[in-house]
Formats: sequence, C-alpha cells, structure tokens
Amino acid sequence: MTSNDANFFRQIHQQMTSRAAEVLLITDQQQRYTYGDADAESARLARFMTDLGVAPGDRVSVQVEKSPAALWLYLACLRAGFVFHPLNTAYQSSELEYFLGNAEPTLLVCDSARQDQLQPLADAAGVKHLLTLDADESGSLMEQSRASAANFSDVPRAADDLAALLYSSGTTGVPKGIMLTHQNLLVSAETLVQAWGFSSADRLLHALPVFHVHGLFVATHCALLSGASMRWLPGFNTDRAIDYLRECTVMMGVPTYYTRLLASERFTADACANVRLFVSGSAPLLQETFTAFAERSGHRILERYGMTETNMNTSNPLHGERKPGTVGPPLPGVEIRVADANDQPLAAGEIGNLQVKGRNVFKGYWKLPQKTAEDFTADGFFNTGDKGLIDDDGYVTIVGRAKDLVISGGLNVYPKEVELLIDDLPGVKESAVIGAPHADFGEAVVAVVVPLPGQTLAEDSIISAVKAQAASFKVPKRVVFVDELPRNTMGKVQKNVLRDTYKSILQS
Repeated sequence: MTSNDANFFRQIHQQMTSRAAEVLLITDQQQRYTYGDADAESARLARFMTDLGVAPGDRVSVQVEKSPAALWLYLACLRAGFVFHPLNTAYQSSELEYFLGNAEPTLLVCDSARQDQLQPLADAAGVKHLLTLDADESGSLMEQSRASAANFSDVPRAADDLAALLYSSGTTGVPKGIMLTHQNLLVSAETLVQAWGFSSADRLLHALPVFHVHGLFVATHCALLSGASMRWLPGFNTDRAIDYLRECTVMMGVPTYYTRLLASERFTADACANVRLFVSGSAPLLQETFTAFAERSGHRILERYGMTETNMNTSNPLHGERKPGTVGPPLPGVEIRVADANDQPLAAGEIGNLQVKGRNVFKGYWKLPQKTAEDFTADGFFNTGDKGLIDDDGYVTIVGRAKDLVISGGLNVYPKEVELLIDDLPGVKESAVIGAPHADFGEAVVAVVVPLPGQTLAEDSIISAVKAQAASFKVPKRVVFVDELPRNTMGKVQKNVLRDTYKSILQS
C-alpha cells in the first residue's frame, strides 16, 4: 500500500473478495455468515452512514452488545474512513457523559434499552445522530440501512490517519483517548498472523467482548487477515466453550477463561484435541494456571503482552520455549527496553521501566499533546507504565504496574476513578482502592475506606453507591473500614502495604 492509500480495510477486503463463499463466522444459534456477507453488510452500513452525513475522520461511538452486526458496523467504519469509538457495555451515564463530550462523535449507536438514558447525553454533547443496535440485530440502525445499496467505494486513508479511538483512564481519574491509526492496526495484525501461524484452515473460538482491543483487534484481525473462520459466542460460557473447542483450532482468552476451563471436569485433553494454540492475555497468567493447564490438556498456553496504546508488543513463540511467568520476547518490528528513571537502558535481569518503540505504537492521546509528549522519551520510546525485566534470552517479564492498575478479568480498573466516587459519598473522609487476588477474575477491586469522625458506614451501601455510577468490573468486591491509611514519610498512601494486608480477603 502507498502512504496515500493505507486504509487497513483494503487488506481485509482482499480476503472478502477471494473467499466470498467461505464461512467467516458461526454464532451460538448456528447462524452462518460468509466473507461475502461481511462485505455486503459492511458496505451497506458504510453507504448508509455516509448518506446520513458522517464524514471521513468523524467519530462513531458504539455501545452495543456483541453480535455479527456489531462487527459489520466496525468494518463499515474502517472502509468509510470513520474513527471507530467502542464503549464498554458496562459504562454508566456519568462515564458516558465524559466520553461523548470528549470524543465529539457525529453518530452514537447504542442498545435500544439505553436510548432514553443516552439521548440527553448525546444532545448535550452535540451528537447529530443516535441509532440503536440490539444483540438480536434489531434496532433503528439495521432497519433504516436496509434500503441502502450494498456497494461502497472504500475511502482512501493515509497510514497516519485515525482508525479507532479507545479510552484508557489514568491515575488522575481523567480518561485519555488513545489514537490508533490504520498503520497501527495493519502492522500489528500482519505481525500476529505470521507469529501465531494463522491460516484459512483455522477456526478461532471467539468468546471475547468486542469493545476491547483483545477481542476487537487481536482476535478478529487475525481471523480476517488470514481467511480463517470464527465460532462467535456472545460471552464466555464454560460448557459452550468446551463443546466448541472440538471444532476449533485456536482459542484466545483472558486468564479467567482458563481457570474456568480447569474448574470443569469436562475439560480434558480429548476435548481440545483439535486445538493447535491457546493464547492468553489482557492480565497476568499465573504460573500455577500455566502448569495445571499443561498437565490437564497437554497444551502450554502462549502468553503475550500488549496494551491499548501499542497493540501487541511481545509473545512467547509459536515454535520454541514458552516460559511460564514471562510474556516472551519482542515481536518482529517492536523494540523493547528496560530503562532507569533517566531513560537509560538497564542490563539483562535488572528491573526498570518498560519502554516500547515501533510502528505498532499509537499516534498519541486525543486532545492531550502535553500528556503525549510526557509519555514518550526523547528518542521515541513509549513509557508503558509497567515495571519489567528482560532475561538473557530476551524474554520479558512484567513484575509490577507503576500506576497501581488493577486488572480484573482482563479489564483495566484505575483506582483513582473508584476512589473519587467513594470519597464523594457522605461520611467518607478518604479511600484507597487496591487489587486483591481473586480465584476467578485473577484480581478484583477492594476499597479501604476511612470514615469521617463519628460516622458509621456500611459496606453494602458503599458498594451499591459505586455500582450505580460505575461499570460492574470497577465495583469493589469488599469494603474495609480503617481509622487511617498507611503513608510514607512523604505522605503518599502505601498501597503495597494495603495489598499485603488484604491479599487474602477475597479467598474462600
């Protein structure tokens, strides 16, 4: 592709035209969709949205349940040059108000059950159009687009043009828009197809959400670029996953999926005899899970490391040693180093700041040029915020998260967001949010709260209050009340002390 014709969809379209009659995905209800169907439906939606007045570069915000039509909508945005802005389906009004105001979309697509709730937010943010799309593919988007022609001339894009805008909250509690370009998506997808050996003979078990990089980009792009098919599930269900593993060759998941498989007596080596590769990401995979999975199934899970800002950075090898506890060496085209506080590279085995450089790295933060500049070094490396080390074989190990990020079931929880909600409640003096080990989610949220003098607070009340304002995965599983938070000599809350104190609070 030339720099003036770098629309990532061009590469996907090649598979659609050459494999038009081949199956792309099969739903849990046994509906079968071909590559030709994907081509026609995405073209129809691209034509409809263009006629509606959405222009190249405009944002299209989407908060819908997983469905084939949700995938067609994403592909339509790519081919029409729109900027796709996926939103977690658990986000509540207070969160969505910020996202819509900051992203300034031309079009918002949501579940019809939330239309009345979101219409005032859309109006306040200046969103020109609000349409609905439900899990069963009903809703005004599909109804109104039926009259549109299923043909569309894909819009040329430069390599540096935006393809997607995703938000990742920061320690200040202010979400940051991550600008991903067509080049970012293409480079990462092509690298993973080769690194993980994808081909048209593969069938991917796709049980991941599609508002997240893992499910939307990593999983679907590998299938689409290689001509593979997908068994498309609305979410992870252990029994259904075991049923479909018999026909699938690849499974991608968060560590929670693998612990749930291991908890089922139905999961045996025979149940996954057709599978060639299990991939885990979005959260750390415990060595115990890696070992138990290998003993039960005969498969060594391939763990990798990526971020919203960088797509995929490292991967244990398809052929070669997969070291438990590591995320493998850098992928081709990706430079990774561990550096000290002055951005000077450290020797193998030394722990420091993990920094990444390559064409996979995002363009910058939406409307935040100063923050973008702060997060890149003078020589162009992106500071991931993770602490890590690189061993003598070049394998990367993530040892901690500099920003106290909590990863629950593969989803990021930034403590400051939850702390701000709790601190605003009556009777609360201050709070500290930490992650504690959880058997199912890997990690879950725990809140340590200091009441105002003379105030008596209830755990259930605080949990309910947070639940009303935040996505479910951010809601504390437990709330602990203390007289004061532990602090160092500089007055900073010692969250490491809290994590150690309450490390067993969610164990049963």
